[in-house]
Amino acid sequence: MKIGIIDDHPLVRQGLISVLSIYEDFEVVGEATNCREGIAMIMEKRPEIALIDLKLGNDCGFDIIREVKDKTESRFVILTSSAEQGDFLQAELLDVDGYILKEALPEELIYGLRLIYKGRKYYDPGLVRLQMKRDDDPLELLTQREKEVLLALGEGLSNREISERLYVTEHTVKKHVSQILSKLNLADRTHAVIFAYNRGLIG
Repeated sequence: MKIGIIDDHPLVRQGLISVLSIYEDFEVVGEATNCREGIAMIMEKRPEIALIDLKLGNDCGFDIIREVKDKTESRFVILTSSAEQGDFLQAELLDVDGYILKEALPEELIYGLRLIYKGRKYYDPGLVRLQMKRDDDPLELLTQREKEVLLALGEGLSNREISERLYVTEHTVKKHVSQILSKLNLADRTHAVIFAYNRGLIG
């Protein structure tokens, strides 16, 4: 099968080429480092599967898929280090054929690509488990620092008081609060306090 690789890290591209070259049924037909190069490569080389990193310098791999999805028969696989739920949901919305984490073993990558080539979808098992865990417990969406901020919100602390407790700037606290409200789908700080109370984080 013909593979195109879009990643801005030379070592990653070389590593992928080395792994794929071991197997006779894989042929790397093109490489690219950003959106412009990626779109051009896909349209010219017509790879059967395009492996696309999400973070391409200042570019986003999703933009490549949006641009060429209806113009080519290529299948699209996100190969990334990001296990963020937002990225995974965006990939699902774009109906990508695969989502594989860079920490996957080479044999897992090969297995996934062969399934995709046959018309199946393949999502990294580790990512699927993580998403299921997050679905079960919304708190798993938060980073450790965001959980600390949520607890402080529940105690009724102001942004300044939280910044002093956690030794961060008020601006950073505001960013954490915004992320918490977004991840937990809460309207405002009051709802965050209610959420913390209902989850038993505060008495």
